[in-house]
Amino acid sequence: MAKFNKKKDGDVPAVSTASLPDIVFMLLFFFMTVTTMKDSSLMVQNTLPNATEVKKLEKKDRVLYIYVGKPTREYQKVFGTEPKIQLNDKFANVSEVGDFILMERAKKPQELQNVLTTALKVDKEANMGLISDIKQELRKVNALKVNYTTYEGDAFRNLQ
Repeated sequence: MAKFNKKKDGDVPAVSTASLPDIVFMLLFFFMTVTTMKDSSLMVQNTLPNATEVKKLEKKDRVLYIYVGKPTREYQKVFGTEPKIQLNDKFANVSEVGDFILMERAKKPQELQNVLTTALKVDKEANMGLISDIKQELRKVNALKVNYTTYEGDAFRNLQ
């Protein structure tokens, strides 16, 4: 007669690690597709004004950003405290804005080149004369779709 062993209570079966590499690679691919890289670091102080009538831009790949404001503390020793223009990761003059728009437009696919929007992220303390000069340069290169980036809120708070 054969001897039967009784199953011991409390034994936990071993965990199979065969699917662990699949899970790791699935997470890796997920984060690679979802993560976006930072385009440029902000070199100017940029306190945006408030506005009541705002609309969110839907497609971010069709937007070129121009930042205007006082240089941050680390750049004030070199560039002073007057408002400056930042294009990507460098300070620029008003005369360089047109060339920047043309270069960035050339980097985009052909079907997007005619629908690009220029977003001005302007500090609320910036001089309007500088903004007017930037708009003149944008007209010269036929970049007529201009967006002013703001926060949603009471516009009278800008007067404080």
